[in-house]
Amino acid sequence: MKLTRLLAPTLVIACFLLATAFRPDQSATQKTTGSLEIKLDTTKKGIDPATGFVIDEGIDLMRAHCTGCHSSTLVTQYRASREVWLEKIRWMQRTQNLWDLGEAEPKILDYLAKHYAPVDQYERRQPLKNMEWYKLGKGK
Repeated sequence: MKLTRLLAPTLVIACFLLATAFRPDQSATQKTTGSLEIKLDTTKKGIDPATGFVIDEGIDLMRAHCTGCHSSTLVTQYRASREVWLEKIRWMQRTQNLWDLGEAEPKILDYLAKHYAPVDQYERRQPLKNMEWYKLGKGK
């Protein structure tokens, strides 16, 4: 008898948890490209959680052409000028069997040059300057 009294509230709670777990994400937008639907999470400073790419025009081309062969991290950790990115593409075409990008190539290069160009900033905190250091005494 005690089990049947607990069963109804337990089922109600389980249904509530399932409903909230599978509800549509309100912080995401959907973009349809032909028959392909891409869900973009715009809550993390404009970074696509699936690839780590900056969400901007051209991300669909980056996903289609770049992540088909290698991890997106290979792109996001590298910084280069438009000319160097073009050299990388040519190298991949020559040695890694990358296909001709056609009309997508200038758009991909625009995206890379905009979001993954060299930066003149420190990745870490700048070194401390004009610090007066003291010597520690010898321990026992």
